[in-house]
Amino acid sequence: MDLQTITYVIVGLSFALYLGIAFWARAGSTGEFYVAGGGVHPVANGMATAADWMSAASFISMAGLIANMGYGGSVFLMGWTGGYVLLAMLLAPYLRKFGKFTVPQFIGDRYYSTTARTVSVICLLVASITYVIGQMTGVGVAFSRFLGVSSEVGIYVGMGIVFVYAVFGGMKGITYTQIAQYVVLIFAYTIPAIFISLNLTGNPLPQLGLGSDMLANGQPMLATLDKVVTDLGFSTYTTTPAGSYLNTFFYTISLMIGTAGLPHVIIRFFTVPTVADARSSAGWALVFIAILYTTAPAVGAMARYNLHATVNTNVATGGDLFAPEAQLLNEQKPAWMDRWAETGLLKFEDKNGDGRVQYYNDKSKDEAFLAKAEAAGWKGSEMEVNADIMVLANPEIALLPNWVIALVAAGGLAAALSTAAGLLLAISSAVSHDLIKGVFNPNISEKSELLAGKISMAGAIVLAGYLGLNPPGFAAGTVALAFGIAASSLFPVIMMGIFSKKMNSSGAIAGMLSGLAVTLFYVFAHKGILFIKGTEYVDMVGGANGWFGITPEAIGTVGAMVNFAVAYAVSKVTAPPPEHIQHLVEDVRTPRGSGMATGH
Repeated sequence: MDLQTITYVIVGLSFALYLGIAFWARAGSTGEFYVAGGGVHPVANGMATAADWMSAASFISMAGLIANMGYGGSVFLMGWTGGYVLLAMLLAPYLRKFGKFTVPQFIGDRYYSTTARTVSVICLLVASITYVIGQMTGVGVAFSRFLGVSSEVGIYVGMGIVFVYAVFGGMKGITYTQIAQYVVLIFAYTIPAIFISLNLTGNPLPQLGLGSDMLANGQPMLATLDKVVTDLGFSTYTTTPAGSYLNTFFYTISLMIGTAGLPHVIIRFFTVPTVADARSSAGWALVFIAILYTTAPAVGAMARYNLHATVNTNVATGGDLFAPEAQLLNEQKPAWMDRWAETGLLKFEDKNGDGRVQYYNDKSKDEAFLAKAEAAGWKGSEMEVNADIMVLANPEIALLPNWVIALVAAGGLAAALSTAAGLLLAISSAVSHDLIKGVFNPNISEKSELLAGKISMAGAIVLAGYLGLNPPGFAAGTVALAFGIAASSLFPVIMMGIFSKKMNSSGAIAGMLSGLAVTLFYVFAHKGILFIKGTEYVDMVGGANGWFGITPEAIGTVGAMVNFAVAYAVSKVTAPPPEHIQHLVEDVRTPRGSGMATGH
């Protein structure tokens, strides 16, 4: 069978599996809709948590970012995995013991304030909606490339699939669907990596292959890659920092505390019977996550090597990369290049008219290298590669079997859909449980609340689809905005709610609003969205990365610091929490068991 047919078969079977599970795991109560009835086994919950955690960003983008950034891409590995450990150790067990359905409910009850609950809902909605845009965009990219339809049609199909298993199944349907999606995505990620590692190094384990010698030249994999990229004017792969060290540190912390504060993962720990099970499922989730995260550096490095080896045919032999015969002739371009060019994520332009493809760093600061490139007749790099194609295109670049390429398509869709469902449930529960029941209509019946939850879910899916089809410029241009929002608004107030019995509602509200305001101000000011005076942009942040070289993606750390500081200052000049709240905080931290999450 040809690639298109195989892809349709494998993706179609995965979708049929998801829909079958949704029919089997329909939610019949608010407990099943919000927390899957609170009876999920720790191992199963760990697998579902891993699928929820590993979004399209983890599956599609992370290895691509590592491939482009080299050593600097480690901020994503350290930030996202560190954030999970932070969540598992410092937040999840205590929130599970509190025994409620949602993060805003915890904040509202802990800070004895419907205002605090409402503000946290706003922060949750802004973070989750921003994050879900990327998932829907990832669905569109995967569909447009592998299934031969437009990205718009792909997003509509993705919306339909999520609608069935999320609206009817709620957390119960999402949980068991995410288990299936984890199996699909982990096989889709690791099987191509094993093939490619074997082809390049002879080692079947990509984690070990990364440190092994190349079969082509007998030299270490990373040393070979370093030579290739530096010979083409790029920075050394193994020693490239992500900006200044201060920015790298702040970026890592922002990703870490931002991911720990994202509610769609936190609510997964409300689905197990006891606090001990919450800790156990956290451990299992870390195991399942580690399988992909320890593979990602190898995938990134090998994809980068394969890409250069495709364009510069002398890469494998160590020959002169500037020789005319070393570059790929346009008529010799492999079919995968033309297929990916149709998506707009890979672009060509024959700038010197020689009919060949030159792919190098034409913005290099090395004048000797640029002089050599000019002497060779190069008029600028002729290929642009979007980092998001590195994982999806890697099997095609490596000429792997069609069924492996199709499996990667199914895995990318599973990663995007699993996280999108978790985010949509967080949005739905915030509207139905925290706003409608918690603020506007506390006496609503369970049946009516369940209906409100399903309607909210449907509305969230429509909104997510619309934003996926029409992504706002600030969200598309700022990858880590969702993490920065969660880091600066939700994480500090959750931490203080658990570990500081003196933190009061006034401090929590002021902290959330100030942290969120600082983050959004810095991000939007960089995008030119704020402070427009006529047609002239008024600079309010001192130029690009004007605050000590900190990028917008890293500003969540500053927002969190502001949140903590403002909350502490306000709490010192306002009334302390009531005695029963202080006793509640002490009790939550006491290492005893907890009953089923009730939501009351």
